[in-house]
Amino acid sequence: MPEGPSILLLKENLMNFVCHQVTSASGNAKFDKDWLPEEVLVDIKTFGKQLYLLFEKVAIRIHLLMFGSYSVNEQTKPEKSLRLRIDFDAGSLFFYTCSAKLVDKSFLEKIDWEADVMSEAWNPKKAKKKLRSLPLAMVCDVLLDQNIFSGVGNIIKNEVLFRIAVHPESLIGNLPTKKVDELIAEARQYSFDFLNWKRDYVLKKHWLVHTKSTCPKCGEKLIRKHLGKTNRRCFYCLQDQKLY
Repeated sequence: MPEGPSILLLKENLMNFVCHQVTSASGNAKFDKDWLPEEVLVDIKTFGKQLYLLFEKVAIRIHLLMFGSYSVNEQTKPEKSLRLRIDFDAGSLFFYTCSAKLVDKSFLEKIDWEADVMSEAWNPKKAKKKLRSLPLAMVCDVLLDQNIFSGVGNIIKNEVLFRIAVHPESLIGNLPTKKVDELIAEARQYSFDFLNWKRDYVLKKHWLVHTKSTCPKCGEKLIRKHLGKTNRRCFYCLQDQKLY
């Protein structure tokens, strides 16, 4: 599933379509597309792992889910995978195997933009308050909680926990204040590191533990388990990540 930084890159790749008029729309997304021709794309916004294509009265929310993808100006996947195609006077957008839904633009006013770790509105104090309300939650679960760390996914989770030397099964209520602060700060910092590495096509070269087998610090074998209520893959070192 693409994480927040990848969705920001998607937005950057589509910004050339802003202020351009739609000429046609198709695909197997389950909403009426007849209104789209002659509409103008007003803006593009992101919130965590979600992309919003804003038109005058409504928005189209795109979530790439686990296996979604997109292409520009060329259809690269078969018709059965084509969720949404939008042709503009400036080119074409294609979204595949994703969620594409219409939402009223008033919906955007209800979004907690302060929860997006890559947003200028990001509010670390608010995140800390939310964390303190979940003392029995595992840190591997809260990092994937989009109401707290919108945009953080499994790669960021594993790398952040290694950076701050915390075992993924640690309980939030057991973490020292210093570690909670590190958790919040690194969730944002690593997200921007992720963005910069992905722009340069070197993201995987910088992974320290995600999908790895050996700890880069001590050389011991990394543990690989599905942990927490989210049951997502965790890669961690028993030697260098403390269980709280």
